Amino acid sequence: MTRMSRCAADATLALMQSSVDLHVRSYGEFGNPDRHDYAQLVLPLRGAVQLDIDGKFGRLDVLTAGFVAPRAWHAQGGDRTNQSLILDVDECSLPPAISERLHDRPFTAINSASRKLIEFMAIMAEQRAAAPSVVQGWAPLLLDTLMLDAPRPASRLAALMARIEAEPGLPWATETMAKSAGVSVSRLHALFRSEHGTSPHDWLLERRLARACEWLAQTDRPIAELALRAGFSEQSALTRAMRKAMDMTPAAYRRQSRENLSK
Repeated sequence: MTRMSRCAADATLALMQSSVDLHVRSYGEFGNPDRHDYAQLVLPLRGAVQLDIDGKFGRLDVLTAGFVAPRAWHAQGGDRTNQSLILDVDECSLPPAISERLHDRPFTAINSASRKLIEFMAIMAEQRAAAPSVVQGWAPLLLDTLMLDAPRPASRLAALMARIEAEPGLPWATETMAKSAGVSVSRLHALFRSEHGTSPHDWLLERRLARACEWLAQTDRPIAELALRAGFSEQSALTRAMRKAMDMTPAAYRRQSRENLSK
């Protein structure tokens, strides 16, 4: 891996791990200019927003996005029907290619691929239908589709991992994961190995175990049901996996979790 590609991969991982603030907002009349240390994407869902970024004016709508660079003075105002998805990202987490274009091109068209991602993320943000870590896993791919000619493999991987986090019970075979990420099976293995030091299968098993343990500790649902929801074929498969990884059965883990909470 070249130095540039490694920097881009590191930035993608940092973006996944950073606190990506995602929310839906409507704007009133123009207020006083403001600035902040993080980058901000304004992604209209309906209506129109007028945005002034360091003296550059642009009109945002469902076909046009606005990018506010860190520490750039900006002010905005919207019509009565406006509503936008707002994505706040730490400057240090932005991949170099994204950061450069963010400064040079504060207004850009929203293509069809970006539109679908924006609508999906807006639903997740409004309904709180997924954990923040799941939603922010889509952020690298959204940035790529808006700012680059083609999404980077690392961003495709981040979106895949977010989807699996949200739906671990789906029949995720390695071939299915590769197809979802838009890469070959060999490329998927290489990406997991270079960025996470593991294989797709081992990462998937670890996430399924983590989700099963989370549900065991937080719910009273039958273990067999939780095993299926987490992606195991049956309760005995979950039991074997937990014995091998933790030397503990699901029932024992649930009991120990409750005992720890009561202390």
